[in-house]
Amino acid sequence: MAHLARKLRTVDYFALGWGTMVGVGWLVVMDDWLLRGGPMGGILGFAIGGALLLPIGYVYGRLVMAMPDAAGEVAYTAKVFPSSISFATGWMMTLAYFIVCPWEAVAVGRIAAYIFPALDSVELYRVGDHPIFLPRLTLGLALTGLLTVLNYRGIRLSAAFQNWTAFGTLALFIVFVVAGVSRGAPENFPPLFTHSPWISIFLVMQIVPYFMTGFESVGKAAEEASPEFRASGFMKAIAMAIGVGVLFYVIVIASVGYVAPWRQLTQTRFMTAVAFEHAVGSHWIVMVILTAAMLSLFKVFNGNFVAASRLLFAMGRRGLVDDRIGRIHPRNLTPATAVLCVGIATAACMFLGDAILVPITEVGSVASATGWLAACAAYFCMRPSPGQRVVAAVGALIGLLMVLMKVLPWMPGHFDRYEWLALGCWIFAGMALGWQARRRVQ
Repeated sequence: MAHLARKLRTVDYFALGWGTMVGVGWLVVMDDWLLRGGPMGGILGFAIGGALLLPIGYVYGRLVMAMPDAAGEVAYTAKVFPSSISFATGWMMTLAYFIVCPWEAVAVGRIAAYIFPALDSVELYRVGDHPIFLPRLTLGLALTGLLTVLNYRGIRLSAAFQNWTAFGTLALFIVFVVAGVSRGAPENFPPLFTHSPWISIFLVMQIVPYFMTGFESVGKAAEEASPEFRASGFMKAIAMAIGVGVLFYVIVIASVGYVAPWRQLTQTRFMTAVAFEHAVGSHWIVMVILTAAMLSLFKVFNGNFVAASRLLFAMGRRGLVDDRIGRIHPRNLTPATAVLCVGIATAACMFLGDAILVPITEVGSVASATGWLAACAAYFCMRPSPGQRVVAAVGALIGLLMVLMKVLPWMPGHFDRYEWLALGCWIFAGMALGWQARRRVQ
């Protein structure tokens, strides 16, 4: 049986985990974050939400060390649950990764149009109130094509791209935060919360699963570790990804609230960049922020592309979807068919434009939390040591609460009909693919 190429090191796994997690939400939807909770609500929402992920991260670290399988949650749940649970878990996690790809492909057009306004021309049609412009659509499709080719050609090429964009983003982040905060003032912070403190924190915590999804992507590339790699590196990469991710989000929210009167800027496009320009009084910092955002967009797009394609490949290899998706390229040793499927599906979703941005955030949160719940429950059923079972139980409970706070109709910020529609379409597609795979096997 052909195997995937074994090329990755600990630094590559960190860049994959953190890079898959932190995208451009801190630039594109900062207004939504602050309107949900205000600066302090945003800070505490991400800090508490990130801290709650530590037990889940620990469980994933233990599972990846024990089962370095590209199937990830599919493999973990298959160990103790029926195949239907395994399939449902894998399909939801595939959604969690895949759904980020068109989000980033659309976002690249929004960011580029801020730099080059001429891209907002040649309107093709509208989805709701959102126009679809030909230049922005073309740019997103070109980026999708580039990442499809990179991942088709080989994991080492994709990992090198991930490392450069991940560490480049961190370097530019330090530059603009230090420059902007030196000109800010505490008077800009109020109001600290947009609702009551607990409601503000709660509304932000609802979206944390989406914006913190990625640390568990380490497991999807576990089969591609270099021969010298030690299994403990998986745990290190996951812990570092969660820690650096929480720090990144907390610092950027605090900085935006500190550098400018944020309440006056929530109606502006890319309020993070506008706030820092307001503080520094010069346009150069906007260019630094937008460059950091573009690098961050590339890495999170690539990281989620890697995770989605590997998980889809592993499901095909196990016969949960069409087994042709589980084929490996004989020369590149990549899951070529799965890569092409993710690339084509991303390009198709791009035609919905900006209308998909906020609903994707909500649906992606539930998909991620569902996968975390299932993985922790599976580890609990594997009967590890008593202390590890407690951690697994806590992780499963956190995952369950993250799902319930979006689907229960009496919870603030619950799903609306468009989000239920998007989730329903994905579940229907999964049922159709599963049925087709069973027919093919028979």
